[in-house]
Amino acid sequence: MTHEAILVAHGSPADPVPQEATMQALAVRVAMWLPNWRIKGTTLAMPGALEAALAATRAPLIYPFFMAEGWFTRTNLPRRLAAAHAQGLRQLAPFGTDPALPDLIAAALPQRGGVLLAAHGSKVSKTSSDTTYRMAAELEARGLGPVSAGFVEEAPFLADVAREMGSGTCMPFFALRAGHVVDDLPDALADAKFDGPLLPPIGEDIGVARLIANALARAAL
Repeated sequence: MTHEAILVAHGSPADPVPQEATMQALAVRVAMWLPNWRIKGTTLAMPGALEAALAATRAPLIYPFFMAEGWFTRTNLPRRLAAAHAQGLRQLAPFGTDPALPDLIAAALPQRGGVLLAAHGSKVSKTSSDTTYRMAAELEARGLGPVSAGFVEEAPFLADVAREMGSGTCMPFFALRAGHVVDDLPDALADAKFDGPLLPPIGEDIGVARLIANALARAAL
């Protein structure tokens, strides 16, 4: 039996092609862990891409490559699926809530020193910040930190937290390398004169493909 899945990220409406290619490449890496699976990767931002992926599959699992539940996973993505006559498909929990993610992040961090967990945040919903704070607590429970959360779009803002910390390691709690990771995070750290490395976003970690593959395999049981 051939199982199917579509990995769906937000993407970048202003420049959708690079992140669309990133998701397609991620799908290839996930498929390496799942023989006899057909895996597609796409973004909501690339016009027609989600619909094309749905047309190329029969009954795929839908895997949201997002850091938290929110409007895009609860409203926008289901609406897009329904518009493509695919509203009966099973949608999994988003990447950022996977119970295996804290260990993946912990492995990417130094064993000593403060950690600045940089996340998107939201002016209208607490789900993004709640997910980030839970992750910070999970990391501290593993002996890391202290771990402080800072956000791009809500208080406590990233620059303020970075200024208060002074130094440490900044881990971007983001799925993809886009405008916030490329511009907002380094700008905020520079403004705060933060002394310490800015790591790649956790969504780029080499272990992400296997984490997603494991989530899909569990869902298919």
